[in-house]
Amino acid sequence: MESPFDVLHIEPSADDETIEQAYRRRVMDAHPDQGGSVSEFRRVRTAYERIVAGYEPTADASEASSVDEETRTRAQTQVTYLNYDVLTDYGWSVEDDALFEKAATAGLPGTDYGEFVVKPGESLLEAAENRGFAWPFACRGGACVNCAIVLHAGELSMPANNVLPAEMMERNIRLSCNGMPITDELQVVYNVKHMPELEELLLPPKPFEATYAGD
Repeated sequence: MESPFDVLHIEPSADDETIEQAYRRRVMDAHPDQGGSVSEFRRVRTAYERIVAGYEPTADASEASSVDEETRTRAQTQVTYLNYDVLTDYGWSVEDDALFEKAATAGLPGTDYGEFVVKPGESLLEAAENRGFAWPFACRGGACVNCAIVLHAGELSMPANNVLPAEMMERNIRLSCNGMPITDELQVVYNVKHMPELEELLLPPKPFEATYAGD
């Protein structure tokens, strides 16, 4: 099995910052919208996830199998989600520390509140789509906020962000289209494209509408 360090074109001794920078470069080059391919895009992301999960480059064949199994287990992320659209109905604030505790007891339908697992190699948006959810998106390349979420707990790594200013990042606003979970658990408020401060950063949702035209 190829080394994930070779996929990212870095040395096994690379520090966290070098790994992150290399991943950002490679995933942008591999993105289908930039002339890459879906298979290469997933190959790069899987390599990054294996490194983050603790890949040991010196393991022999038998050890590597064990490491890969551990990587697959550790790289899975449990996501608890909440639809931004319901906050107004209940008078909730996205900044409320008890927001998800309130949502858990509100009897919300599965489209508005629930859980799913993000598997290795999946972005947050892809995982939602693969579990049957229609989360909003447009460019899928980090150039708009149609897919934006607010992190309530946990963290995402974003290889591309051409739209979110620093102050929005500080408010835990992230992009789900290329956001890769790097913690075991996430609590996210999705559909936050309706936040007034994000309005000017939206793109026409034609790709989303075309995907779900029959729904």
